[in-house]
Amino acid sequence: MNDPVYKSIELTGTSTTSIEDAVAKALRRAHQTVKHLSWFQIIETRGNIEKGQVRHWQVSLKVGFALEPAAKK
Repeated sequence: MNDPVYKSIELTGTSTTSIEDAVAKALRRAHQTVKHLSWFQIIETRGNIEKGQVRHWQVSLKVGFALEPAAKK
C-alpha cells in the first residue's frame, strides 16, 4: 500500500492485572473485526480503588488502521 489513508477509532480496554493487559485486551478484540490495525495512542488511564489498592484498570486508546485502497474506475 503506497501512501495509505488511516481511520481511527476509540476503544477502552479493561483489566484487573495491569495497564498493559488492558491495552492488549482492547487490541486483541479489535483485531477480530478490524483489518489493517497499524498504531495506537493512549488517551486516558483510569482505575478503581478498593481498600487503598488498584483493583481495576481502564485504558482508553485511539487506534488507527489503514483503509483499503479504493477500486479504480
